[in-house]
Parts: sequence; structure tokens; C-alpha cells
Amino acid sequence: MIPRYSRPEMTAIWEPATKFRIWYEIEAHACDAQAKLGVIPEASARAVWKAKDVEFDVARIDEIEAVTKHDVIAFLTHLAEIIGNEEARFVHQGMTSSDVLDTTLNVQLVRAADLLLVAMDRVLAALKTRAYEHKDTVRIGRSHGIHAEPTTMGLTFARFYAEMDRNKNRLEKAKWEIATGAISGAVGTFANIDPSVEEHVCAQMGLRPEPISTQVIPRDRHAMFFATLGVIASSIENIATEVRHMQRTEVLEAEEFFSKGQKGSSAMPHKRNPVLTENLTGLARLVRMAVTPALENVTLWHERDISHSSVERGIGPDTTVTLDFALHRLAGMIEKLVIYPDNMIANMNKFRGLIMSQRVLLALTQAGVSREDAYALVQRNAMKVWEEGKDFKTELLADADVTAALSADEIEEKFDLGYHTKHVDTIFARVFDA
Repeated sequence: MIPRYSRPEMTAIWEPATKFRIWYEIEAHACDAQAKLGVIPEASARAVWKAKDVEFDVARIDEIEAVTKHDVIAFLTHLAEIIGNEEARFVHQGMTSSDVLDTTLNVQLVRAADLLLVAMDRVLAALKTRAYEHKDTVRIGRSHGIHAEPTTMGLTFARFYAEMDRNKNRLEKAKWEIATGAISGAVGTFANIDPSVEEHVCAQMGLRPEPISTQVIPRDRHAMFFATLGVIASSIENIATEVRHMQRTEVLEAEEFFSKGQKGSSAMPHKRNPVLTENLTGLARLVRMAVTPALENVTLWHERDISHSSVERGIGPDTTVTLDFALHRLAGMIEKLVIYPDNMIANMNKFRGLIMSQRVLLALTQAGVSREDAYALVQRNAMKVWEEGKDFKTELLADADVTAALSADEIEEKFDLGYHTKHVDTIFARVFDA
């Protein structure tokens, strides 16, 4: 989490001051619920709210923690300095540190998910706009990096849209999964605190009560959350890799926007490099790096150990801040991506009709030629294109075995480009009208 790859809206969620504010709200709401039950005096609960407009002194809390070696105790000590020891003696009644820490973490993750969902909406809007803009812009489809059959640039954007739409759905589910809180005491039995306190605090913090906790909220929830972020990061890299390939000099079907005054190389003034998508590839690796530790955090000793704690202090802010930045960078890249339709046509025609081989193969089988013989007829003419630079259609028309089964007009018809785009509208309806 460095400023270069951070947006202030997301980093603010993870600032110490924000964390301590959430801690305070949890403690104050718990006091309200305890007072309602008659566990603590109502006046004491009201007194805790005297700090509602106070900016907690992060440096002071750090100073106390240097002595106590315990962050929650350091915070509670500082809170007592603000509201007075007499009023503070009822704070944290029946609670354990993890009640505060885990509930806070989940509040932060929910807020982070909300920002990530906004970013995903921007990506989806950009992909949809570019998909319709280039719905009928024909380009060659590739398998194994080799020319296959025609597709359209609009379909390329549309499949990325569908993938990101699935990711948005996953993130919404992951947000729901993580939106629980626990105020259940030392081992989750509510021995020293009533379950209604948990219900009240969770309602105030926008969470659901965790159905059964130990000293901590179960970490399978967090594992799903971070795994979902990892999947989203992989989809970002999927889009970025496509653009990087399209921007290669010998392809140049699309290119990242190159702004006035921008420079691509300190040594070579001609360079225009795909720096944004290369950066996105790297950022995706950083997000995915958190997935395995999150999965390993599921396994804890008995009711709790702290092996998960140091991991989450890192991956919570790092993954959400990085993914938030990456999603907005991706959206900006898509919005301004320069498309070269003429280059797409030129690339598609580079091998002189070779990409229509399947249509000829199928036509021969329909004309009564066995599939094995038809494949051999088409392949032997296709190899002349690869190896000798011949024109595929010309070679087919000169092949007596082919023309014995297909007329010249039938062969000519197999090179109609529109044949390959006739169902684009159907696919678009499936993607965008669902």
C-alpha cells in the first residue's frame, strides 16, 4: 500500500484514526445495550458518548501501547483519559479484544467492498460502451496466438463485460459473507455479556450477528472475501494481457492512449509502450498474493490463536487499496483505448483467406465427401498458403478434387465475412439484456 498505487477514498478506511473511531463506536453502542439491560448505569453509557466528536490522539495511543504491548488496552486507556476513569470503568464490560478487532475489520472490509463495487461499475460501463461502439468491427480471433476465425472487437469487449459482471456478483456475495460482527466474549459463549448486546452493536454498525463465533469470527468468511478479490484481479490481468498483445508493433490492433508530452523510453524516443496494462498485470499479482495466506488463516488453534492477525493487518489494506486503484486504472484505460479497425482487417487478410478453412471443410462434407478426405483436401491447399504464400481461394478453385464437389460459386460464397458475424446481436442480447 504505497501512495503511487492508492486512492485516498480507500486508504482513508484503513487509517489508524478511522480504525479507532470504529473501535469507539462499537464500545459506545455496547454500553448503550448494556445500560438498557441494567448491567451498567445509563449515565455511564451516556458519558461514553462525550467522546463522539473527539479526534483520538493516535500518537498517544501508540505511546501507551509501547508500554502495555496491547493495542486495545492502549485505546481504552486513552478513552478513559478523555471521558474520565469513573465513566470509563463500565466500558468493554464482558467483551474481549477480538470482539472489537474482528467487528472493526469486517466493517472496514464492507466499506472497502462498497468502493470496489463503485469501481467495478465504472469498468462495466466502459466495457459496455466500447462493446457497442465496436460491435461490428471485425477482427481475427486467435487460438494459441494463431489466426483462427473472424470475430468482432465488440465481442471481445462483451466477453470481458460478462466476466466482470460475474465478478461484481461474486463481490456482492463476498460483501454479504463478511458483513458479520461478534460481541460474544472470551470464547464466544456470551458468558459475561448478553447476546442482545451483539445484536444491537451489529445493527448499529450495519452488520449481522455472527451465528456462532469462538473468540473470533470464523476465518472462512475472510478466505472467501480475499479469494474473490484474487479472482477479480485475475480478470483484470486477462483484459490487460489482451490489450498488451494487441499493442505489439506487429499487431497494433489497439493501443493505450498516448498523451501529449508522454515518453515511452529514456533511450528510444519512438517507443509507445503498454505501460498501464503492464502495471495492471503486476498489481493483479499483488492482490492474488494475499489469497493463500487468507486460506491458511482459516485454521486456528481451538477457540483462537493470533497467527491470522499479522496477516490480516497487511492483506486487509493492501489488497483493497491495490485492487481499488487497479480497477479505476483499468476503467480509464478502456475508456481511452485507441482502436485500429484498418489494422484488424489487414491482419485478418495477412494469410489470404486461410481463416475460411472450416467453412470449406464443412461444405465438402455436406457435398458428400468424407470428413477425413475433406480435411486432407482443405489442409493440402492451406499448407500452400503457409509455406508458399499462395492465395487460399485461388488454390481451392484450381484443385480438381475440390471443384469436383463444389462449384466456383459455392467456393466463392465460403469467403463471405458476414457469415461469421451473423449472430453478434444474439450474443449481445445474452450479455447485456439478461
